Amino acid sequence: MRPNRLSLPLWAAVPLVAALLTAIPVSAAGDEPQPDEPEVILHEDFSGGEIPAGWNPVDGEWEVVDGRLVGTSASSSQQSRITFGEHRRNFRVEVTARFEQVVNAARWTAVALDIADDGSTPWWIATMRSGTAAPNGLEFAQRTASDSWNVTDTAAAPYDAGTGRDVHIAIDVRGSRATWIFDDQEIMETAALHRSADGVLGLIVNGATVSFDDVLVTELDDDPITRPIGPDSVPAVIAHRGYSGVNPENTLAAIEAGLRSGAEYVEIDVHSSSDGVPIVLHDQTLDRTTDGTGALSGVTSEYVAGLDAGSWFSSAFAGQKVPTLADVLDLMQGRAPVLLLEIKGPETYDELTTTIDVIRERDQLDQVILQSFDEQVLRDVRQIEPDLRIALLRSTIDPDPVTVAQEFGVIAYNPNWNRLRERPEVIAELQDAGIAVMPYTINDPEQWAILRDIGVDGIITDHPGALVGWNARHVQTVPDEPAVQIVAPLDGATVTRGDTLVPAVVAERADQIELTFDGEPVAVGASIDVDGLDLGDHTIEVSVRGVAGEATASSTVTVEASAAGLIRLATTPDVPRQLRDQLLRAIDRGDWTRVAGTAERAGERDELPAELAARISGDAQALT
Repeated sequence: MRPNRLSLPLWAAVPLVAALLTAIPVSAAGDEPQPDEPEVILHEDFSGGEIPAGWNPVDGEWEVVDGRLVGTSASSSQQSRITFGEHRRNFRVEVTARFEQVVNAARWTAVALDIADDGSTPWWIATMRSGTAAPNGLEFAQRTASDSWNVTDTAAAPYDAGTGRDVHIAIDVRGSRATWIFDDQEIMETAALHRSADGVLGLIVNGATVSFDDVLVTELDDDPITRPIGPDSVPAVIAHRGYSGVNPENTLAAIEAGLRSGAEYVEIDVHSSSDGVPIVLHDQTLDRTTDGTGALSGVTSEYVAGLDAGSWFSSAFAGQKVPTLADVLDLMQGRAPVLLLEIKGPETYDELTTTIDVIRERDQLDQVILQSFDEQVLRDVRQIEPDLRIALLRSTIDPDPVTVAQEFGVIAYNPNWNRLRERPEVIAELQDAGIAVMPYTINDPEQWAILRDIGVDGIITDHPGALVGWNARHVQTVPDEPAVQIVAPLDGATVTRGDTLVPAVVAERADQIELTFDGEPVAVGASIDVDGLDLGDHTIEVSVRGVAGEATASSTVTVEASAAGLIRLATTPDVPRQLRDQLLRAIDRGDWTRVAGTAERAGERDELPAELAARISGDAQALT
C-alpha cells in the first residue's frame, strides 16, 4: 500500500453520527451538519420495502427483500447493474454487502465509482470476490467502452467474504485517487481512475446473488497540498516539463510519460502566441526546442502548429508538436495528476483571461495550480478567477516568506533548491501557515534524501519515475508484490541510426532489477547505440524481485532505415575515403540498389568489416 505524499491521507474519515440513520440527502433531514461532521449526501437502508426512487436497475434482477436490496446475476457473463446517486468528485461510499450464493469463488460484486446513469460503458468499479483472500480478491478495474477489462490494481483481503457473511465495504474517492477499505481495514490505493464529467454511483453483481444494506455516501474535502507528517511521509513527485529526462520537454509525449510515471503533479510552461493562444513552451523563443525561429510572441498559433518539437531531442520523437494548453488539459482530463501550470510572463491581463478561460471551459479549475515568478501575473489571476489555486515561484528566499505568500494568497511557495538549503527553517514556518514548499529542479537521489528529511512537500524533477520508485523503496513497510514499468522507450517507438536508447524503468518494492536487450543483459541507465543494431524489432525486458515475489515488463522498439542513417553508416571511420564517396553519391541519388551492391562487394573484398557491409546493404535494401 503506497503512502500519501502531498495529498491528504485517503484513509481520513470522520465517524458518522448515529442520528443520520434514515436521511436520504442531508437537505431532506432538515438539520445542517456540524463543522466537524461529513456532509451526508445519501443514506439508504431499504426500509421502504421497494427499490427507492432515483435508483435505476439497468440489468439483471433487483428487488428489496426483508429490508435489503438483492441483486442477482444468472451467469458469469452477466454484470447485473443498478445506478444511483449524483456525480461528486470527492466522496466516501459505504455499503454492507453479503454474498447469498455464488456460481464459484471467483464471482464478484462491486461498487461502481463512476458509471453512466443508464449503466453503459465505460465504468470504474471497486470489486470484491467471494474468495476475497485470493491475490485478486479485491480490485480496482475499468469496464472499457469496448466491453473489455482494464484491471489496474489488485490485492488480497485478510479473509474470504464467503457466503452468508456481512462485509462492510468503504471506498474513499478523491478525484482519480481512491482507497479500498475492507471491514475497516485499508487494503490498497489507486491513482488510476479516469473520471467522467457526470458519472454516478452503482452496485454490480456477477455470477451471484448479493444483498446490500445501509448504503451511505458522504462528502470528502479536497486534499490539502501540504505533506502529511509521519515516518512514512515522502514528498510529492512533480514531473518537470513532463517526463523531460527521457522525452522532449513540454511535449505531449513527455506529459503522457509523466502521467504514467506515478507523479502527483505534471509541470508545464505556457506563453501566448501573437494571436493570443496559450502555447506550451519553456523559452521565450522557438529556437532551442523546435525547428522554428524567433520569439513565440511574434508568431501565430497556426505557425507554431506546423513545427517539430521532438527531433532536437531524438529522431525517435520526430513529429512531436508544440502543444497548446488546451491539448494538455484534454490529455489530463479525468486523470489523477494535478497540472502545475507555470505562466512565464510577462502576460497581459487579456492573455491571462484567455488562458484561464481555456481551463474554465473544460471545468478543470480543480485540476490546476497556476504558478509564476511574475508577481503581477499572480495579482491578475487572483482577480480573474479567485477559485484558481496559485503558487509563487522564487529564485531567492524572501526575508519573510510567510508574509509574502499570504499577501499573494498562494497555497505553495516554490523556491530554488540552492537557496532553500541555506534557510531550511522556513519550510516549517510556511507549512505552519498552511503553505506548501516545492523546490525546483532536483535530479540527484542524494539531494532527494535531504529534501525528504527537511520536510518539503514536493520535489520538482526531470526524472519523476525514478523519484516515484525511490519514494516507494523508502516507505515500504508491508511486503507487497513488486511492480515494474518501462517508461522509455514507450512500446512501439521507432528509432534510426544515430539515435541512442537509454531504457528508463520505474520499479517499486524491488530489491533486484535485471534488464535485458534482445536477451542480453544491460545495465540500468546504460546507453544502447542504434548504429550497431539490425533493422526491425528489438525487445527490452525487465524483471524485478522483491520480498513478495517477482514482476516483469517489456517494450518493443523498431529500428527503421533512413537516408540519414545510411549516411551515418557510410561515414564511420571504418569506411575508406574512396568507398565512402561512392556510397554517398549513390545515397544522394537515392540509388539504393547501387548502395547495397557497393557495400556487399566491399565486404567480399575485405574493404569493409563484414558486419558493417551487411548493415549498409540491409538498410539500403529496406529503402528499395
